[in-house]
Amino acid sequence: MKPKTKRKKHSAAFKAKVGMEAILGVKPVGQIAREYAVHPVQVSPWKTVIRERLSELFEGGRQGRRGPGGAGGGPAPEDRGADGGPGLLEKKVQAAGTVSELGELVEAAHTLSVREQCGLLGISRSGYYYEACPESAEILALMRRLDELHLKHPVYGSRRLGQMLARTGWVVNRKRVMRLLQTMGIEAIHPKPRTSAPGAGHRIYPYLLKGLAINGPDQVWCSDITCVPLQRGFMYLVAVMDWWSRYVLAWAVSNTMDSDLCVRAWERALGRGRRVPDISNTDQGSQFTSEAYIEAVESTGAAVSMDGRGRWIDNRFIERLRRSVKYEDIYIRDYLDGLELGRGLNEWFADYNESRPHQALNNASPRDVYNDPAAHGARPMRG
Repeated sequence: MKPKTKRKKHSAAFKAKVGMEAILGVKPVGQIAREYAVHPVQVSPWKTVIRERLSELFEGGRQGRRGPGGAGGGPAPEDRGADGGPGLLEKKVQAAGTVSELGELVEAAHTLSVREQCGLLGISRSGYYYEACPESAEILALMRRLDELHLKHPVYGSRRLGQMLARTGWVVNRKRVMRLLQTMGIEAIHPKPRTSAPGAGHRIYPYLLKGLAINGPDQVWCSDITCVPLQRGFMYLVAVMDWWSRYVLAWAVSNTMDSDLCVRAWERALGRGRRVPDISNTDQGSQFTSEAYIEAVESTGAAVSMDGRGRWIDNRFIERLRRSVKYEDIYIRDYLDGLELGRGLNEWFADYNESRPHQALNNASPRDVYNDPAAHGARPMRG
């Protein structure tokens, strides 16, 4: 019988190092995982913990830096004890979220067997022993090809995409296609019960643009998030656009797809003293239905609008922008990492806003229309 591999235990310092690498946003999560020999699923939670708890370093003055146990930073009184008592285990279970984090609480030398410990933690033994590998170069190439096919055929699902891949020599199981599409946040466009899945308990807002005459800048802003393929992985891009002028107000990239990325782009769009829009329109994705993003939008006084289920046309202008930036820049440049991506997108969006003629705007640039609305027939939105 093959001996079982001992599960790796990562120290807090190691998690902090990997999490900080992800916070920098230069390298894709897959590349970071390969360099540090961890699974990509572990990197994102470590990044989230650092981002959420970083402010604690500046709270409470000198005492806040000593730790709960006093000046020496030792364990708090309730956490002391040779056997680690139920209170400590309960706290650790509450702090751990993913299966990999819960698995790290299992101790091979404990008085309880691995089976009993996994049962108490609510995880399977297969989940405890499982160690997946980061995506290979072949899988990354496949993900890029799927992204290209989706832009050409946005109504194709996993079956048709698999058939399209087979025509060009890619023999891929449909389950793998489904997994990779889910990883990239790609979904076929067609009416169905859950087009853009919101997070659990997230509120869905109605679509406010139906029948609305949008005839000036800063009346409606729209936003969307998309996957960006790189040479060594993939990142995520979110953009905020003025609906009437097609002017890209702000954009941001990250190696993880979370609500913080969307909030950052929204705050950048407001950061130059612009007028707060009357309406913010997005899809029903979990990032845009999250409490953090909704609070960021509603706190400015803007109304929240969301696309209907299966209604890609409800946010058509930002969807078209996503296609343009990929075919005109990302696929051509084939960026290496986040630094190159940031520089390239900065050039492309500047050219898009300032120089690129737009047919729908009578060949004017989005900046000209946004900054000089009177010359293009703009009128205030009717209250």
